[in-house]
Amino acid sequence: MKSNRLRYAALMLVMACMPWGLWAQVTFEARIDTLVLLIGQQRELTLELTCNSGQRIEMPQLQPESPLNDKVEVVELLSRDTTRLDEGKRLMLTERWSITAFDSALVYLQPFTAHVDGKPYQTKSLGLKVLTVPVDTVHVDQFFGPKTIQNNPFAWADWAPLFWWSVLALLLFFLLLYVALRYHQNKPIVRIIKRVVKLPPHQVAMAEIERIKAERKWAEEDSKEYYTLLTDALRGYIRDRYGFNATEMTSAEIIQRLTQEQDEHALDELRQLFQTADLVKFAKWTTLINENDMNLVNAIDFINQTKVEVDPNAKPEPEEITVEEKQNRVRSITMRAAIVLLTVASVALTAYVCWRIVELII
Repeated sequence: MKSNRLRYAALMLVMACMPWGLWAQVTFEARIDTLVLLIGQQRELTLELTCNSGQRIEMPQLQPESPLNDKVEVVELLSRDTTRLDEGKRLMLTERWSITAFDSALVYLQPFTAHVDGKPYQTKSLGLKVLTVPVDTVHVDQFFGPKTIQNNPFAWADWAPLFWWSVLALLLFFLLLYVALRYHQNKPIVRIIKRVVKLPPHQVAMAEIERIKAERKWAEEDSKEYYTLLTDALRGYIRDRYGFNATEMTSAEIIQRLTQEQDEHALDELRQLFQTADLVKFAKWTTLINENDMNLVNAIDFINQTKVEVDPNAKPEPEEITVEEKQNRVRSITMRAAIVLLTVASVALTAYVCWRIVELII
């Protein structure tokens, strides 16, 4: 009894002193995740080999889409991994394959062979049970054969929303181009154009004088303002009636220019009106109420004597007035915001239309 214990201790000591590579084993295993499958189903076959690091390894030569035997077929290689064990002294090589079968039977898989440093190592044999799909051969009327290819008719109801969304996206795109172009050219989005009828000069002047007459406080409280408005109305009338710029001329220049058009005696009252206006505006002359009224009447008489009557049957000429909004900070911010919103809306709408088209086609 004592001698057996000594022998066992000596054997363990010898094994502990031997190099690891002399007694480490090579293991080669094969397994299938499930040993039962229906016809056409796929199962995973795992081949796992463990050996020393540095040894030359040759795994079984399986080929995708090739028969493993007369009943089982290899589909594809799922993965191939190498794992180092024992601080790199050992290697574990793992291959995972997908296999299938198309005939119901109990299939025997022969052992797989791998070579390590030229020496063959085999796995255990495997068994695989392939089951068929149960078919009711009595009630065959419940099964139908494959259908032929059908051409579905075009349904406008399916495409109408996409059509109108596409039109809207196109309009948004053109609107975006227009706003961006106007912003780049520093112009307003909309030009406001007004057309008004051009009145004869005497009617414009008489309307202004009637307004001055209605505001009698100018004549009573502020003679300077009163004569300024009255002479401005006359200057505008003379400019439009005789065709020279009376608004930029002095009173003496206006009288001298009118002398070429009118009788000297006819301009006496107008000359007196301008002289009184100059005294009031520049010399702080004080006038009486009746004198102001008399000068107003003189202005009206001058207009009535020199006006040119308009043919009542003639069509009045329209005068076009264009009002453009000036570039300012508020409008610039508004146009930039409009560009951003239109860009987002057009891109989102276009993406939605494309997605719906793909969804309908597929």
